[in-house]
Amino acid sequence: MGTPHINANPGDFANVVLMPGDPKRAQWIAENFLHDYKEVTNVRGILGFTGYTKNGKRVSVMASGMGQPSIGIYSHELYSSYGVELIIRVGTCGSYKEDIDLFDVLICTTASTDSNWAGQYGLNGVFSAGADFEVAMAAYEEAKKAGIPYHGGNILSADVFYDEDPDMWKKWAKLGVMGVEMESYALYCNAARLNKKALCLLTVTDHFIKK
Repeated sequence: MGTPHINANPGDFANVVLMPGDPKRAQWIAENFLHDYKEVTNVRGILGFTGYTKNGKRVSVMASGMGQPSIGIYSHELYSSYGVELIIRVGTCGSYKEDIDLFDVLICTTASTDSNWAGQYGLNGVFSAGADFEVAMAAYEEAKKAGIPYHGGNILSADVFYDEDPDMWKKWAKLGVMGVEMESYALYCNAARLNKKALCLLTVTDHFIKK
């Protein structure tokens, strides 16, 4: 019995789900990093797989699509209907900072947004969305041990890709925001609301300064 957007059966998903944006990337991760994996969902071409790592840990990988509404739907259904406890977004982003180079990894401890996503909660202020501390620390330790160039901090989850103001990014950069993508804030909000865990790990594929 699935949800409106996921046609997996109960128990098909592991407790931990890796979530890239692109369905083909989800398939690539399953093919290259999991064994004995199977496809568990494919509604609207959004592919999901569950298998085992080389250490025998059961893990799922599923695409999120693009933007906060899309990852908001899939993460909510995974958390609330499939018993998923942790979603790790593994995506790409653009860098706002001189010292963050192409292919560096960003450990996004917090997310800002130009979206009204948190308006649904009826708060009298601005909700600061963040990652699970222990999961973020584990990612930090692994990146350091592996010698991967990494940076920790705030990411912007934007609703607009082609911004009417091409210099808007500079205002976010002045506040120390590392870069921009389009999904993390909604994921962190869903995790907070549903008492679950989340982390966003991003690879820099574009640069706003070093063009």
